[in-house]
Amino acid sequence: MKPLVGVIPLWDDEKESIWMLPAYLDGLKEAGASSIIFPMTQDKEEIARLVSMCDGILLPGGHDVTPSIYGEEPLEGKSVCCFERDEMERMVFEEAMRQDKPVLGICRGIQFLNAILGGTLYQDLPTQHPSSVEHHQTPPYDVPVHEVSIRKGSPLYELLGSERISVNSYHHQAVKDVAPEFSVMAEADDGIVEAVYLPSKRFVWALQWHPEFSYKVDPNSKKIFRAFSDSMKK
Repeated sequence: MKPLVGVIPLWDDEKESIWMLPAYLDGLKEAGASSIIFPMTQDKEEIARLVSMCDGILLPGGHDVTPSIYGEEPLEGKSVCCFERDEMERMVFEEAMRQDKPVLGICRGIQFLNAILGGTLYQDLPTQHPSSVEHHQTPPYDVPVHEVSIRKGSPLYELLGSERISVNSYHHQAVKDVAPEFSVMAEADDGIVEAVYLPSKRFVWALQWHPEFSYKVDPNSKKIFRAFSDSMKK
């Protein structure tokens, strides 16, 4: 049977409704995994049951991470947050770790995981970490806009076999201080952390770029989704 991935829902503030970008689900399908979108809930028993039904968890992009999670006040006019999603995602991740389920975080996913594990974030890169590296591209989103350096010996290096790859990029927040449990796998040329993993777990990876937008044209993005899918079969 194909592994089943539970996907954290995106939230529409105006419509007060969950939604999802099909590209996340399509990328998983291409890699041989099925997926379901979770409801927005903070019910502990429901979350435990949902996680137990799944072989892995995907944390997609979306709202900014609430700054109080990493001990900061919000910069005025720089953050649009959804605390209900933050709380749900924390509960889902903790349950996934308790059940030792693989987790893949994308964009907000790397930011959120870093924050709840004790790291900090840049709330707004243009004002707090300006650089010449393009971190907030315009469409089309499957086009690479900067390179990242991959650390030798990391799982990402073992997977891709390269010290430099080109990636797409669409974010204004990013990892600042790396959470103690994380090890860095990749960085942009301006020092922004682009990929991390938890060495203590069988598969907890998080990326700052967007393989869901580029997997159709980028072999590296396809390999990342495949590695996640394969991790759930072990």
